[in-house]
Amino acid sequence: MENGSISYAAGADVGAMLREWRLLRRLSQLDLALHADVSARHLSYVETGRSKPSREMIVRLAESLAVPLRERNALFMAGGFAPKYPESGLDTPRLAQIRYAVDAILAQQEPYPAYLCNRHWDILMENQAAKRLNRYLLDGRDSRHANMLHQFFDPADLRGAVENWEEIAGSLLRYLHNEVAAARAETRAETRAAGLLEEMLAYPGVPAHWRHRELGTAPAPVLTTCFGHHGTRLAFFSTITTFGTPRDVTLDEVFIESCFPADEATAAFCRRLQADSA
Repeated sequence: MENGSISYAAGADVGAMLREWRLLRRLSQLDLALHADVSARHLSYVETGRSKPSREMIVRLAESLAVPLRERNALFMAGGFAPKYPESGLDTPRLAQIRYAVDAILAQQEPYPAYLCNRHWDILMENQAAKRLNRYLLDGRDSRHANMLHQFFDPADLRGAVENWEEIAGSLLRYLHNEVAAARAETRAETRAAGLLEEMLAYPGVPAHWRHRELGTAPAPVLTTCFGHHGTRLAFFSTITTFGTPRDVTLDEVFIESCFPADEATAAFCRRLQADSA
């Protein structure tokens, strides 16, 4: 999905916010009007503040613009309405069934690593295979970071074991640049994504040109992470699982990364690690 830059001032009205999302998605007023089944004239009035959108209109436009749930709540509040989507902790009774499903998916992935992460790549949960692999790559110690980006950029963490580090780190930086570009400006000076981007760029050995977002760069169909440690080479590719039609901000912002062996040698190594830990 195309991303751009959103930077409206605190207190901006809902029409201005919707206009920024339309520009972010690179849609004309006519394109959005046709997609949302509204008149282009009415959409123009909404964006310029001449007409106040109803709650239903905000829902229709937000869905057409694929606005994240957290940002939809911001649109509702700017339009004078109560937020629609709750934000629940994974350990609350409301999400008990989701937590059960996540536990099952992580366990099913054994003996290969799997992680539950949020949109900022904080590791919220991981299976035993993930812990075993990290401890092997770090000579028996746990990672010093609970964030996957830091793990891959910190020379004292997993970075030293990643053979194709520039390829992997460059891909992660492109993702982070896109997150920063799509993030709504908040009252504090920086969003979490912007802060993370600066932290990654501050690590030693990060190429200077990574400070700039690369537009039009298509990601590889499959990205393989290659580790090398004590003469052992391991290769994994990943799949990302998200929750369909989420109605909670938390579920809208988390995903499961499941790692699969890219060759039989890696698969056999993971089975041995599991057997040795039994």
